[in-house]
Amino acid sequence: MPQLVRLYIVSIAIGFLLALVFTALLLALDVASLRHLVTATRGGWIAVLMLVVFHTILFSGVQFGIRVMLMARGGGPRGGLRQRIRRHSRPALAPAASRSR
Repeated sequence: MPQLVRLYIVSIAIGFLLALVFTALLLALDVASLRHLVTATRGGWIAVLMLVVFHTILFSGVQFGIRVMLMARGGGPRGGLRQRIRRHSRPALAPAASRSR
């Protein structure tokens, strides 16, 4: 299996675990009366399922992005090109039309 595909699958698994923990904390701490809303309605389990799915998408995407950025190799030049700025010792004169008053 290619390394990037394996990395993506691992990131999805970590994102799923983070989503389960985050949704469980949301329900346990009753943030914005979410637990009451989920338990009082008939289709509350659909809301919990949607929370887990969308948090999985969010957390796995962030996890994958962080892991890909950490894979960068640090051997090349850093900070762009180093170019010297040449300063002229005397100001440049610009021609201007003069008007008489």
